[in-house]
Amino acid sequence: MSRPTRSGARDAKFTYGSTMRHVLVMTSTGSVGLIAIFLVDFANLFYIAQLGIEELAAAIGYAGTVMFFNSAIGIGLSIAASASVARRIGQGDARSANRLVSMSLIISTLISLAVVAGSLAFLDDLAMLLGASGRTLEYTLHFLYIVVPSMPLLVGAMVLSALLRSVGDARGAMFVTLSSGFVTAVLDPILIFGFDMGITGAAVASVISRAVMVGVGFYILIVKHNMIGKPEISEAVSDTVDLFKVATPAMLTNIATPAGNAWIIAEMAQFGDGAVAGFAIVGRIIPVAFGALFALSGAVGPIIGQNFGALKFDRLSKIVKDSLLLIVVYTLAAWALLFMLQEPLVEFFNAEGDSASLVFFFCTFAAAGFLFNAALFVTNAVFNNLGFPIYSMLFNWGRATLGTIPFTIAGAYFYQANGVLAGQAIGGVVFAFLAQYVCWRTIEKIRREKLAAA
Repeated sequence: MSRPTRSGARDAKFTYGSTMRHVLVMTSTGSVGLIAIFLVDFANLFYIAQLGIEELAAAIGYAGTVMFFNSAIGIGLSIAASASVARRIGQGDARSANRLVSMSLIISTLISLAVVAGSLAFLDDLAMLLGASGRTLEYTLHFLYIVVPSMPLLVGAMVLSALLRSVGDARGAMFVTLSSGFVTAVLDPILIFGFDMGITGAAVASVISRAVMVGVGFYILIVKHNMIGKPEISEAVSDTVDLFKVATPAMLTNIATPAGNAWIIAEMAQFGDGAVAGFAIVGRIIPVAFGALFALSGAVGPIIGQNFGALKFDRLSKIVKDSLLLIVVYTLAAWALLFMLQEPLVEFFNAEGDSASLVFFFCTFAAAGFLFNAALFVTNAVFNNLGFPIYSMLFNWGRATLGTIPFTIAGAYFYQANGVLAGQAIGGVVFAFLAQYVCWRTIEKIRREKLAAA
């Protein structure tokens, strides 16, 4: 089935055809690339664990939490770029969409450079605030001082991938992330073991993989889609304002997640490096097991954006329902698989004591909490693409504070490290339901307003 387009307009492919098919195709291709990266991180921690130094595994956990803050900035900028460009494609304004592509890349580069310059001065304080000390602190800072300066490359790759999704090129976006996974998979064992570089090798491999992602992303964006438009001075201010209307709350929204994780790892630190190492292992299992749900939140955004731009509200509602159905089916299947594989996972990472206990507890109980986390991901995508990113920010920060702090404190008091994981899972339930309620009311409100104005 095809749809005619006006001269000079891009085909808004998400505004026709099966909504479930669009959700599945975008999610599956997105998840392939994401899971490839997560599998490499998974293997990365495995390689580090084979060195037999518990402080190294704990250092990866601390470093990952700090870097998550940087990644959150990139996610927020990519959300803004994707939402704004997809909406203009849905409106049939190809020239404006291409111009916004260039502006989003310029702005994201400038912001990421500023964040790097500011964060390098505080890496020591951040790592110590999380609970790192002694040799663990030394390893953590060594890793961070190599990887953090490459943040502009990571942010650029995120934005490029999001821009490709906004035009419906799920395969191109997948290749961007797959390139990183391939490069890291090849370099990690060579640098860590072949050149005996240990944690330094893991850091260097990460930097190289980010550079490769940017190269692949630019190649596909320019050669295949010719999406780089010339910025226009007369439109620069309005384009920048349009991006920042979504980018500012989206960045604040995504910072909430690492902020919540920082609190959790600080809670874990009171139970020793074994608990922190166990949390690092769980942190690598989660994206591999639930990679499709991470991909879903990014995949569904452009679909919503194009249909909102075209004012197709019946399809918009169907997209949200299809996404929630996919979440339920996928989460239950992944949880069952984790339950069956928990012992091999513990053996794979050489986990013992508190580390092993955390992995067992997550696979048996806490993994179910992703049913509600993923539902919140989807509502965030809806709010961001409908022009209400402030709602995403409020719900994410509510989840990271009121839905995390009191629950994890209580969990730690009664059940130690396992209780922290339990508290995190339970705290997300209330906010997931509240977000869904507001989501559907917002869709209906916008539908009435737009139809009344038509």
